[in-house]
Amino acid sequence: MQQPAFDIVEVYRRQVGTVYRLCYARLGNAADAEDATQSVFTKLIEHAPVFNDHEHEKAWLIRCAINHCNDVFKSAAKSKSAELPDNLAEPSDEAASAREVLDAVLALPDPYKDCVYLHYYEGYKTDEIALMTDTNPSTVRNRLADARKLLKNALEA
Repeated sequence: MQQPAFDIVEVYRRQVGTVYRLCYARLGNAADAEDATQSVFTKLIEHAPVFNDHEHEKAWLIRCAINHCNDVFKSAAKSKSAELPDNLAEPSDEAASAREVLDAVLALPDPYKDCVYLHYYEGYKTDEIALMTDTNPSTVRNRLADARKLLKNALEA
């Protein structure tokens, strides 16, 4: 294995939050998100790509995380998540509302979910998302508009 041209500890510290949140948004539970995050950073070590800057590094990790999550869904080993026990404490109204929004975002189809996450949670512009997801900028804008409509309908129901 070749020696990476970067400090893996520093890359991990900078990007682990982004990778984990994306994996969680795609997979819907903490255990799978943690496994996926570990796999993404393992791939980083194995492939040892050369990055132009921190944004290039982040874009590579996001693309890797999306691809890995897609592979998880394709895997026959993917099982359904267990339901939370009924005896958990009731959340506050604010927490319940935030959880309702998160659940609605997680229920979106993957292309919409990716665009919403990258735009609203990571702050990327549509042109940047288009490069990361290998789609047209107009497609990203349409997906964001469609996602907003889907979320509005889901949250009003």
